[in-house]
Amino acid sequence: MEYLFTGFYDLILTQSKRRGNKTALFVGDEKVSYAKIRERADVLAAYLSSRGIKQGDKVALFMRNSAEFIYAIFAISKLGAVSVPINTFLKEGELAYILEDSGAKALFSSVIYDQVVSSNEVQSLLAFTIWEGGYAGNSLDHLSFEEVFSFPESVEAVFVNIDALATIIYTSGTTGKPKGAMLSARNIFSNAHGGGLHVNASSKDRIVVFLPMFHSFTFAIGVIMPLYLGASAVIVKSLKPFSNIFKQVLIKRVTIFLGIPDVYNALVKAKLPWYFMWFNKVRIFVSGAAALQAKTLEGMQQKFKRSTLLEGYGLSEASPAVSINPIEKQKPKSVGTALYGYEIKIVDENMLELVRGEVGDIIVKGENVMLGYLNRPEVTDETIIKGWLLTGDMGYMDEEDFLYIVDRKKDLVISKGINIYPRELEEVIDGFKGVAVSAVIGIPDEKSGEIPIAYIELEEGVEHIELGELKKHLRANLANFKIPKQVHIIDSLPKNATGKVLKRALKEEHL
Repeated sequence: MEYLFTGFYDLILTQSKRRGNKTALFVGDEKVSYAKIRERADVLAAYLSSRGIKQGDKVALFMRNSAEFIYAIFAISKLGAVSVPINTFLKEGELAYILEDSGAKALFSSVIYDQVVSSNEVQSLLAFTIWEGGYAGNSLDHLSFEEVFSFPESVEAVFVNIDALATIIYTSGTTGKPKGAMLSARNIFSNAHGGGLHVNASSKDRIVVFLPMFHSFTFAIGVIMPLYLGASAVIVKSLKPFSNIFKQVLIKRVTIFLGIPDVYNALVKAKLPWYFMWFNKVRIFVSGAAALQAKTLEGMQQKFKRSTLLEGYGLSEASPAVSINPIEKQKPKSVGTALYGYEIKIVDENMLELVRGEVGDIIVKGENVMLGYLNRPEVTDETIIKGWLLTGDMGYMDEEDFLYIVDRKKDLVISKGINIYPRELEEVIDGFKGVAVSAVIGIPDEKSGEIPIAYIELEEGVEHIELGELKKHLRANLANFKIPKQVHIIDSLPKNATGKVLKRALKEEHL
């Protein structure tokens, strides 16, 4: 389909002409207009150009949530270069791997990550670094944003095709080394456009952005979507203190709240002041990145009666949103219907479509499907077949086109030839009193091939649970062959930046 803009820079250029004085970003006490974003992006682009950055070059971002992150994205786009947002939870070696794999020539970073970024392992790969957050010393290799903003020159914009590579989002690496999903402006705009339609978003909305901007969900829906729609983003630099999020939501009159299950778990338990419950303007809560527990969904519905919680589904390779529950109708345990223009099918191992209600592989087609994996043509060919993206997830669809996720295909446990879906077991375990979250994995077994075992993280303040009672609960809700053969209670489950449990880390203990 035709989009309003041809690329990221064209977006801010056009919006700055249409609504230049409108506040695009609320960052603490600062208000940043659309015109100001363009002005600062233009200066940044001129400096990058003076340092040799040109069309097709990769420029990485290792930054906390900030207005500077957004200026950098548009500056890079103005040159026809490619932005590479990177997970700020990574250590030196992990960051260096992505910089080398992507071929990034320069880096935007926040001062709070100085220890990682300043390491020889990282700096040896870079021509220069630009710092956000009060960088003290300036040199040719290390400059502050403030120093760069005083750069006097300008540069002509390079307008590339909407289908050209615009950004590279690295996967979370839950199954090995991270892979770079190559995304075009069309990919991201299809998500912004379709996501906006699905939640009835408009230029009047204000979207709170406290999840990390480097994540594909936040990047597409939290950063690009509001600017695409001419709306406003309320940027929260840090999750701590947690109370600051509610303060910003209330004061800035946020209407769309983007979160992940961990946040909604905390919201359900939080004792929020009466004035927040009475005066907040949130009409939609959106949950992504991982599955919502049933008790969380019910708790949110009871607590926020004037708002709607919409669970969605996506993956970086799909830019990332694939589906979300529509405003008009939600179904418990479903991740909704496909965004505008996308197709979802459930197929067998031969790519033949299955009947409704039957579990199979989830495949997706549409303008959200990535261009491919950077430097990995063979893996790309295995992942995208005739335009269809093989998600690696298993699920089923009902007669109304609502999608239900059953599990990751790689997490499937096959015991004595029978499929066991860990997510089903986790939902039952999570419903037991005192359990915060659980993870079920399969480990090798001589007799059965594999057996399911469970790891459990307890709720805050709960010191122990009766395992005998838990087993009764499991027997009452699961067939005997599905019941975990071992149960381990641990302090905390290993998770990535968006709260997704890293089952690979648990499996490594049994290798």
